Amino acid sequence: MCKEFENSRRKFLKQLGVATALGFTSPLSSLAKFKSINSIMSSPPPPPFGDYKAIVCIFLHGGNDSYNMLVPRSLTEYDHYNATRSNLALEREDLLSIESGDFGLNPSMSALQSMYNDGDLAFLANIGTLVEPITVADYYAQSKQVPLGLFSHLDQYKHWQSSRPNERVTKGWGGYMADLLGYTNSNDKISMNVSLSGTNIFQNGVNTTPFAMNNNGPTLPVNYYAEYGHNPQRRAAVDSMLNYTFGDPFQNTYANVLHDSISAGVEFKEAIDEVPEFSTVFSPERLSQELQIIAKTIAARETLGFERQIFFVRYGGWDHHDQLITSQGYQLSVVNNAMAEFRSVLNEIGMFDNVTTFVGSEFARKLLSNGNGSDHGWGGNTMVMGGNVNGGNIFGTYPSLEIDGPEYLYGGITVPTTPIDSMYAELALWYGLSPSDLGYIFPNLSNFHTLGDLSTDSPPIGFMNM
Repeated sequence: MCKEFENSRRKFLKQLGVATALGFTSPLSSLAKFKSINSIMSSPPPPPFGDYKAIVCIFLHGGNDSYNMLVPRSLTEYDHYNATRSNLALEREDLLSIESGDFGLNPSMSALQSMYNDGDLAFLANIGTLVEPITVADYYAQSKQVPLGLFSHLDQYKHWQSSRPNERVTKGWGGYMADLLGYTNSNDKISMNVSLSGTNIFQNGVNTTPFAMNNNGPTLPVNYYAEYGHNPQRRAAVDSMLNYTFGDPFQNTYANVLHDSISAGVEFKEAIDEVPEFSTVFSPERLSQELQIIAKTIAARETLGFERQIFFVRYGGWDHHDQLITSQGYQLSVVNNAMAEFRSVLNEIGMFDNVTTFVGSEFARKLLSNGNGSDHGWGGNTMVMGGNVNGGNIFGTYPSLEIDGPEYLYGGITVPTTPIDSMYAELALWYGLSPSDLGYIFPNLSNFHTLGDLSTDSPPIGFMNM
């Protein structure tokens, strides 16, 4: 590194340090909220869709014990469940009945029960990270490839977001979709992908990084102006640094992006502040508040210039090695209330048919009790909500929970029979992705489907009405 460049770099970093003292937590963090500088090098934008669609991911971080979320109720299958789960089993009479009479829901899911019976919610059974189809015999024979770091929180959390479980990558399928479709939005300052939980793999692409905000709205830039905008000296000092002409292109580009991030944050806040108060009342729980700000963002879609958006919310604390029944019951009640409120507000603003919400978790749990909780598993059950969801159905193959059967690994670990690739590919097709791009975003999808056969008329699973 030459001396002149090093002196220039130190001067620039020193000035950024002053900016931090004046109210920025970290100027570098703001870059993670906006479209990559490289996006200006991308190919010409595709034509706009002419409508609005959003995908919302609610990620239950820690590993949801989803066989205590969707539970068999038929006498024989419940007896298998009860014998296998022992002290972790829910009482049959406490299960909430759903139209699929052979199954019931955790007693904390009354609103989700109504959604399912109303046709607004579907379940996907025994879904998980897969590289290729695999059986228990294949696993023990080591004849098929399994996800890297199987049963590891860190690895499976990444794999659920990237849909590339044979690799450890830093980019996700939501990011790749935004790379391909982001330019259908007329707003070129704010990313298609909006995160309520900071940076994440799911929303990172080659030319896409998520716009970060919290349940009060956009973070750094808006908080700066909301808190310090009345202080003309502080604001003038920061603006003078951002408007300064530096001696090298990198410094000028960095300052311009940071300046644009502040402008975009202000634009974003002004747009959502103009949204009228909702009639729907949201619970004080953080998840509910985050879905409320997502609803405000959707309501401001025309002002902000969006036709497509992807949202990410992470709700932690699901690693229930102890106190499973009580802890999971409480957390499921939080999810239940938040999703019910979100459905209500989307109906209020006339956008329920345009938004699909799916729930993910890095793995399910072992069926056998470890004493008062459950340990890390693999395949499990999840749910999808939306006006275009083929609700009131359970898709995939729900396994027999008879532990002596051939479907389990040690400790009652279910081997997935539906890959997350199939669910994601169907969401992507509904969202507007071309079938020809599925193989690029989901490189293992061809291990489960003939790519040329997949389309909106012939989706991988069938839980979405296209």
